[in-house]
Amino acid sequence: MHARLLHPGPRHSPRHAPHGRRARQPGGPALSGEPEDEPDDGPEAGPEGASEGTAERKAARPKRPQQVFTLLVEAGRRAGDGFPDKATGAALLLYASGVDEAEAVREAVAVLKEAGINPLDVSGYGTLEERLAEGHDIAPEERALMDRARAENAVIVAQVTPFFD
Repeated sequence: MHARLLHPGPRHSPRHAPHGRRARQPGGPALSGEPEDEPDDGPEAGPEGASEGTAERKAARPKRPQQVFTLLVEAGRRAGDGFPDKATGAALLLYASGVDEAEAVREAVAVLKEAGINPLDVSGYGTLEERLAEGHDIAPEERALMDRARAENAVIVAQVTPFFD
């Protein structure tokens, strides 16, 4: 996945702050209603790579489309993170693409760590369609950032709110 950390500058909070659900961290337990990972069928045969059976299974699987998920990340301090000097951390509103929420979370956490940010907690707010079904107002600017995240297969930081004591 080609992920890019973009920050267009400070923005106002959405009119209706959605109630988030915890997103599964990599290696963590599945959320209720979320399918468990498929079991591993064991090592692949031969030094050339996958066996014929594995290659056929992969070819038979339909490709799942990329979706964009709204994520709220709580970040702690780390040297060089770019937060204000007296900040104790920050909340970051992200739009991250992935075939499912777990992949979007993994990619977002990886990109933030690469950028020198210390992610502590991630809450998922769902896709655009899920948020609309819940009655959220979504500004055209937010939709444009979501479209950009999908088109570029990226993680976009839409808002950063520093925490102070």
